[in-house]
Amino acid sequence: MIDSETGTEILVRQALNGDDPSLAKLFGKYRKRLRKMISLRMDRRLQGRVDPSDVLQEAYLDLANRLSEYAKNDSYPFFLWLRMLTGQRLMHVHRFHLQTAMRDAGQEVSLYHKAMPEANSMSLAANLLGRMTSVSEKAMRAEVQVKLQEMLNTMDPIDREILVLRHFEELSNNEAADVLGIKKAAASNRYIRALKRLKDTLKSVPGMLGD
Repeated sequence: MIDSETGTEILVRQALNGDDPSLAKLFGKYRKRLRKMISLRMDRRLQGRVDPSDVLQEAYLDLANRLSEYAKNDSYPFFLWLRMLTGQRLMHVHRFHLQTAMRDAGQEVSLYHKAMPEANSMSLAANLLGRMTSVSEKAMRAEVQVKLQEMLNTMDPIDREILVLRHFEELSNNEAADVLGIKKAAASNRYIRALKRLKDTLKSVPGMLGD
């Protein structure tokens, strides 16, 4: 059935019947989460050149044009379908602006079945550091960021992706499992393992998480 979350099914059906305010409300319901995903996965070379709001605007037009596709396969949670749609739009933006540097499509996407641009380790490290008020000195922040990037780059690709989905995009375990196409228990185990590596890395920096 269509997404069982309260109100979503009604909005989807109203939007399918041509109700534009319902379509706008439906998109607005998830706008903040989608913007976070775009910010994490946008190539850093595009920062300052492409505004995430522009990507969202184009994703909204994609939603309007492709909503009927969801109605034909509504067993997938609506938010995850919309997230996939937005990720595909971001891929198009990457290819348009970075077509010379991104000829190998295999380097553009994550490994899971709903492919979209991969989150850059530099973006992830910077995002994480932004939450850490204890890392105030510029030199120390640079040291921590390098350590985080090195750790992220050496992780198992699926473990890294589950960390992105759960810790950075803040998806639930069930949502992450659906996105990756793996069992919920496997998603939970991988996240615990990835989170431990993250914490161990932070512990290696004096004063970060205690001795």
